[in-house]
Amino acid sequence: MARPLVCICLTGKTLAEDVEIAKKYRDFIDLVELRVDFLEQDERLKIRDFPSMIDVPAILTIRRRIDGGVYMEGESSRTMLFARGLAFADSDPTKNFAYVDFEEDFHVPSLEDAAQAFGTKIIRSYHNMKDPVHDIVKKFNEMRTTGFEIPKIAFMPHTLSDVTRVFKDAETLAGTQQILCAMGPLGLPTRVLSEKLHSYLTYTSPTELLGNLLAIGHTDPITLSKMYRFQQINDQTKIFGITGFPLTVTSSPELHNTSFAENKMNAVYVPFKSETIEDALSFAETLDIKGFSVTIPHKETVIPLLRRIDARAEDIGACNTVIRDGDAWKGYNTDAIGFEKALLEFTGLKNLKHKKVAILGAGGASRAIAYVIKNLGAKACVFNRTLSKARLIADKYGFEYATLGPESLEKLKKYSDIFVQTTSKGMGSTGQSNPENDPIWFYDFRGNEFIYDIVYAPEVTPIMARADAAGCKVCNGMSMLKYQGDAQFELFKQLV
Repeated sequence: MARPLVCICLTGKTLAEDVEIAKKYRDFIDLVELRVDFLEQDERLKIRDFPSMIDVPAILTIRRRIDGGVYMEGESSRTMLFARGLAFADSDPTKNFAYVDFEEDFHVPSLEDAAQAFGTKIIRSYHNMKDPVHDIVKKFNEMRTTGFEIPKIAFMPHTLSDVTRVFKDAETLAGTQQILCAMGPLGLPTRVLSEKLHSYLTYTSPTELLGNLLAIGHTDPITLSKMYRFQQINDQTKIFGITGFPLTVTSSPELHNTSFAENKMNAVYVPFKSETIEDALSFAETLDIKGFSVTIPHKETVIPLLRRIDARAEDIGACNTVIRDGDAWKGYNTDAIGFEKALLEFTGLKNLKHKKVAILGAGGASRAIAYVIKNLGAKACVFNRTLSKARLIADKYGFEYATLGPESLEKLKKYSDIFVQTTSKGMGSTGQSNPENDPIWFYDFRGNEFIYDIVYAPEVTPIMARADAAGCKVCNGMSMLKYQGDAQFELFKQLV
């Protein structure tokens, strides 16, 4: 089977807008889907001309609200629009719609006959905007009533296990023609790895119009092509990735996919978010993933599920990297490697002797950070909202511990040479400092402190902005991400 085609969904208000978008992304797509339901009323009357306005094949789609569209005028008017789009077939097939998308329950013999007569392929689609489809193969078999239609199933997964089930079922679909994808944030692997699903095509949206199909979970065609190297994915491609939850922001795919490309490796790195580490491991085993990064909140809970872990991960009690170890998994911690290199580079120091460090937060990342700070010779205090979690880390390394709040202000002042911010506060926030986005909003910087925030999106977090304004030296977590990623890549490349 040829690689899946890349289709861009055009959801502009006018045909002219859609034509311009099709031209802009021409080098990254194979066909377009004209979403007539998004067009203004007057523009809908001119849809018959659209195929002759572009130089790629086009799908004619008029999607109802129940199926994730915005068309509300009823089936009679929708039928008339389909007829208008398919009417007066040109002898030059490139001036006709190459495909038309009819839902599973939409059967109008005259339209179906016209499509066949004019050489327009019918995509017979089923959308479940709320729930997963539990037996994909059975559903496809029910939809294959003719030999000339391409059945399509798009569904909304509730958990990563719903996506895993689809990849398992898809193993039996080789040799048949179908379109298959999971929607929403959990569905990204089905779009990037549609070759593994034996899907005829994968859908994308232009960056300018991603908001129109936000619930669908599209990526843009340039990201798909350049970052994920979609066109090069085949049955020999080795899969790597990252798991965590909510995993809303991560630069790891860009870092690792860039490294794979620079080293000419047939490999791809894909996010697969999961609320449980058990679901993530099941997904990884189903897709024969060779290695993956582990982030919040699974760095500690993954350890009991691994056959082996390296000495550093065992000592730290947290694992951020998992690779294939025969028929099982082995865990590593590269956070410590990345943080040590980043922190010394940031401070310009060779070690932290005679320094007092405040570690803000007590999650998986703070375990690796405490390990490094101890080895570099500093004294430290772990601050956390839940005191028992802070104590677990502090006791391990002979540090002090305290609650993360105004009541610990005097202790913060005592450990104020270097602040290492490890909580999620500030992630995705660019507003003024407040108790919701700044873990030490109550602390007044003097101007001689170092602040290292492991958050890297945004580039400047509220705590960093406030510290910088006071004259402090500040740094985000991008350097740590890069250096720990370099260490991960050294492990990954052995498996390509």
